[in-house]
Amino acid sequence: MKRTLLAAALCAAFAAPAVSFAAQEEASPLTANIGLFSSYRFRGIDQTFGKSALQGGFDYAHASGFYLGNWNSNVNEGAGYPGGNLEMDFYGGYKTSFGDLGLDLGAIYYYYPGSEARGVSGGANNGTVDNKEVYVGASWKFVSLKYSYAVDDYFATRAPSGEKTRGTSYLDLSANYDLGNGWGVNAHVGRLDYKNFSNADYTDWKLGVTKDVNGWIVGVAYVGTNANGSCPWTTSNPYCFANSVDNGNNASADAKFKDAGRGIAVVSVSRTF
Repeated sequence: MKRTLLAAALCAAFAAPAVSFAAQEEASPLTANIGLFSSYRFRGIDQTFGKSALQGGFDYAHASGFYLGNWNSNVNEGAGYPGGNLEMDFYGGYKTSFGDLGLDLGAIYYYYPGSEARGVSGGANNGTVDNKEVYVGASWKFVSLKYSYAVDDYFATRAPSGEKTRGTSYLDLSANYDLGNGWGVNAHVGRLDYKNFSNADYTDWKLGVTKDVNGWIVGVAYVGTNANGSCPWTTSNPYCFANSVDNGNNASADAKFKDAGRGIAVVSVSRTF
């Protein structure tokens, strides 16, 4: 998966691995990326309890269209990863283009080493928190649409009723427009459909601007959601997160709480090598 500078700008505004359909300028099929973000928002939800995040990874894109990659970020255990503080994503797929139309098929595995899934699934699952998704994407010029589908319990969770959350899906509509002279604007709206857990369904959005400064992409974006995150936590407000939890996913005695879906400005600087 290879990013152009414009595609890297989108990543800077809303951190998560993203596939670019643009023509690749570098001769090498292997690239690396690194970025510093004032907050890590995944699908609009706070992953670092408002703290900064250092992120980076590697991508290999073959001339045939097949690609592989790894991306990593620090996270807060209260975002659903008891005992864990690192996210590691591994992905691969195939992309091609027909003129201005780009197509992408792939799969991604989210892994949180050191975490305990039992704490976020009511005993339904054991082992490390993870998530497995397949996705299909399409792009036309500066607009892209991507659909992701969880093939197992979504991030090791079960619904309050104990039902499985396999089949949770996320639809992402994004636009990334080059204004010239190193400036770009980007926008996004996404919808999470949480299987068997309707109180966890939500819509998120983003609007941002970026500037290329000698190869470094400086960005600022506003990210918001309508997720139910009012505190204290209940099954009706699943996005109220604590900054410190035990292996049973219970808040520590001195824990602080925060609405993880609240609107926030995210500032970032990133680069692809």
